[in-house]
Amino acid sequence: MCHVIVTCRSMLWTLLSIVAAFSELIAFMSTDWLVGFPRTHDSVYPHLATAAGEAYRPTLGIYGRCIKLAHMQRGILCGPYAVHFGEIASGFWQATSIFLAAGILLLCAVAFISIFTMCFQSIMKKSIFNVCGLLQGIAGLFLILGLMLYPAGWGSDKVQLYCGHDAAPYRAGLCSMGWAFYTAMGGTVLTFICAVFSAQAEIATSSDKVQEEIEEGKSLICLL
Repeated sequence: MCHVIVTCRSMLWTLLSIVAAFSELIAFMSTDWLVGFPRTHDSVYPHLATAAGEAYRPTLGIYGRCIKLAHMQRGILCGPYAVHFGEIASGFWQATSIFLAAGILLLCAVAFISIFTMCFQSIMKKSIFNVCGLLQGIAGLFLILGLMLYPAGWGSDKVQLYCGHDAAPYRAGLCSMGWAFYTAMGGTVLTFICAVFSAQAEIATSSDKVQEEIEEGKSLICLL
């Protein structure tokens, strides 16, 4: 018989797990990792000058960028600059992509599994919360490695086009950090919080009060 067990701690863990996965995914896909210095012409692509006097700040992501082109009266053109994996700006960013993708894949798997923890609390006789917490811990390590390697790629030619010739590994030059980098950092911290909090979710769903409700024959158990 399937017992649906809902507790505040388990639901909170599920919600945080989903938020962590989506925040990392959105950050990875964003072009707002680096924000270039203000300019009135496109020094990134000199042959594509913008309208005179219209200052803007181009942005650069791990594999995408946003620029303003001369023929565009309004708005900014965003898209990938790297069609193939080998075209990513530097080897460090390629490694960053691998580690972030691995971490995000694990987080998305945990987020998907967490939805079904109301009905299934164990897998192969092991607590599903503990297994998911372990996966989140591994994902967090992947994310940390990716974020540590990311600034090492700031010395690439691609970054220097956006951030000036002063850009170097771990020195952003004239660029500033975009929201995507901070979102990825926040998602990483939240990932470790989820990994630790998974133990509390497991305790909540296997407490004596839950066992009493099961012995009374209830199939839907909701506890604070």
